[in-house]
Amino acid sequence: MRLNKFISHNSKYSRREADRLIEAGEVKLNHKTTFEFAHEVQNDDYVTVKGRAVKPKKQGELTMIVYNKPKGVLVTKKDDRGRATIYHKLPGKFRHFIPIGRLDYASEGLLLLTDAPEVADMLMQSTLPRTYNIKIDKPLTQPMIEAMKTGLHLKDASAGAHEKSAIRSMDFAPFVQFELRGVTGKYTKLRVTINEGKNRELRRFFAHFDATVVDLKRVGFWEIELNNLPTNKTRYFTRKEYEMLHKLLKKTRKKEK
Repeated sequence: MRLNKFISHNSKYSRREADRLIEAGEVKLNHKTTFEFAHEVQNDDYVTVKGRAVKPKKQGELTMIVYNKPKGVLVTKKDDRGRATIYHKLPGKFRHFIPIGRLDYASEGLLLLTDAPEVADMLMQSTLPRTYNIKIDKPLTQPMIEAMKTGLHLKDASAGAHEKSAIRSMDFAPFVQFELRGVTGKYTKLRVTINEGKNRELRRFFAHFDATVVDLKRVGFWEIELNNLPTNKTRYFTRKEYEMLHKLLKKTRKKEK
């Protein structure tokens, strides 16, 4: 395993933070300062960051939490505009946890966090289903339904995106599932399940049909459900959820070998 990846997988530091620490000369390999990001760490290598040993985590040693993110909170460490982030809201013991995917500022609901970078990477890159309750300001149309069934390619998917987003074109896979949940005046409520986590994917999708997503709440990720967890509260994974995760992790590792 590369040195920067070894540090991120076995400490509180992200891969990017590990890179910066190596650049700054804060990392030692076998008691000597190293600047080699790509060094392949061996079993007998001794790695320290700022004088503290980085030891491989024991197999299965990880913590997962479910957080019900409120609206008006960013999923990031810092904001240059001084807005609240999840790390202002979470208890201090979770300040080093890694969010699995994102929910934008105006969105709410289920957010998974972990202290295991390997698990965070695996789940973020997966095609596991994500389920959302959404409300749009237009009736559901046949073109929307067809696109949800068959997928969609947009050369210009900037509508519905953040104004600073550099992403323009986007491919939308067919939705795993969708269900009409109610119509009130001009508003339509839907429950949709997708198996991707692209940047503002649902907002961009419906913006293509001139519809604005006015409410978005994630209620499920894979087999993990939000249920009645109060807003801005956390819970640990249940034993059953940990068992499912370890099975998935074992399966993923086997594929990668």
